[in-house]
Formats: sequence, structure tokens, C-alpha cells
Amino acid sequence: MIEVALMLEGQEGLNWERWQRIARAAEDLGFIGLYRSDHFTNPNPPDKDSLELWVSLTWLAGHTKRLEFGPMVSPVSFRHPTMTARMASAVDDLSGGRLTLGLGAGWQEREHRNYGWPLLDLHERFVRFEEGLEVVTRLLNSDQPVNFEGKYYHLNDAILLPRPVRPGGPRILIGGNGPKKTLPLAAKYASEWNAVFTTPENVKELNGVLDRELEKQGRAKSAVRRSLMTRVIFGKNETALKAKLEAVGRSPEDLRKAGIITGNTAQVVEQLGRVAEAGAQRVMLQWIEMDDMDGLEALAKEVLPQVQGN
Repeated sequence: MIEVALMLEGQEGLNWERWQRIARAAEDLGFIGLYRSDHFTNPNPPDKDSLELWVSLTWLAGHTKRLEFGPMVSPVSFRHPTMTARMASAVDDLSGGRLTLGLGAGWQEREHRNYGWPLLDLHERFVRFEEGLEVVTRLLNSDQPVNFEGKYYHLNDAILLPRPVRPGGPRILIGGNGPKKTLPLAAKYASEWNAVFTTPENVKELNGVLDRELEKQGRAKSAVRRSLMTRVIFGKNETALKAKLEAVGRSPEDLRKAGIITGNTAQVVEQLGRVAEAGAQRVMLQWIEMDDMDGLEALAKEVLPQVQGN
């Protein structure tokens, strides 16, 4: 069994109408959660609607009752970690403890250039990211004022008030497949590690790497939930599925080799079973076709009862 959530690319035309429609559907149809990216715009033109992350999550917290949710992921490159910690704590409290705080280093060159944010080279990006993780975790966990002196961030008697209702605030998610940088950071700071666009075989291998990193940190393997975010290509019937495959321009076999969940109901169920066997406890299915509500309903009604029991 595996928990199934949805993931939306916020920069791919997400606006209030689509966000509210999909959120209500996700809640009603039985998905475990709803996650979304945090971007100003696309890596390549054209620019599309891109609903602001924290405003959208605040609405979600107050207008849903059971959905878990969060950013996949929010970068420290254009969001200061002190403000992210404040907003995340407040949104988590508003939702009754349903937020997962996905954090990242930032990667998309075009949005940083267009909107005037320094992306930095890869090494410095990860230096800044770890400092951001340190700032967020200290503010969320400390009942006393915090001091921190880093290269990019500085705290002087900083405290987060009101204190999070949930001890330690929202769980922190770190996503990515890098065994040298990402997984050690996940082992040190995260409550959830999220693999991205990869195969069950690679998820299993990376799970082993994470287990070893957790041992180095003196943390139990169970301390970090394992999840996978990948695209799903599914239609309400064979005609709809064929149209989506034609639009992508790749064969189902090639898509599956790339870790993309592809096919009819039986095929999707089989692939999700393999993801669960690889050690993932949750999958976030990237739903690109935001207006295909018939396909989304079919996915929920045909697949969810077979893989998560609802």
C-alpha cells in the first residue's frame, strides 16, 4: 500500500480558479494530499499564470479539512528563511498541523535572472541552503531567542512567536536524488526525503544511502518518511490516454524507464506497487493537465482503492 497525493506545477498556469477546483476535488476524491511547486515562472517562455505559493497555501489551510499539503519545494534563494519559518508555522497552525515544509536550494536560472535574485554557483548554493535549513529548524524548535552567524544569514536574539502549536512546527521535507549533498542534508534536517522523477530501482538504492546517512547522524531509519514525486500520464479511457501520450511524444516504455507513471488503471496500479516495494511510503503524482478533471476523477476512483485502500 502507498499513500497517493497530487502535485501541481504552480508556474504552469495555476490561478485561483484551477487551484480551488483541484483542491476541492482532491479533498473529495480521497487523495492524501496536495502539493505544488514554488516558482515565479517557467524555465523557458512563455510565461503563464503562477499563483503565489504562500497565499495559495493559506487559502488551502482554511478551506480544506483533511488534505496534507505543502511546497515542493520552496527555495531559500528567493525566500528568506526567517520569513519562511514564520509563514510556515502560521499556516501549519491554521490547518491544524497538515503542512509539510518542503525546502530547496533553488535551481531555475531564468526566474532568478528575471526577478533579480542571485542563484549562485552550485557549491555556494548548497552552503546557503544548509544555512537556511539551520535558521528554519532553530527558529521552529527553540523556545528561547536564537543567535546564528553564517555567511548568508544572521540571527541575533531571534525568536518565533507565537510558538508553533505542533512541537517543532511543520515537518521539513528535502527533495532530490543527490547522494553527496542532498541526502546528507535530509538525514540531518528533514522529517521526509522526497525522490524526484526516478525509477523504483533508484528509489531503493537511494533509500539505502539515506539509511547510512541517518546512522551517521544517530537517527533512526524511521525518523524520515520516504516519498517520490513523479509525473503521471493517465486518461479516463484509452482514447484520452492515447491523446496525452501523443502530446508528450514518447512511448509508454520510454516514459516508464524514466520513472514516469504511465498507462491505464492496471498499469498505474502495478507501477505504484513497485514504488511502494522500493520503500516509498507516499507518492506525489504530478498532474500537468490541470483542466482534465474527468481524468483526475477516474484516477481517484479506479486507482486509489487499489493502492491506498480508500
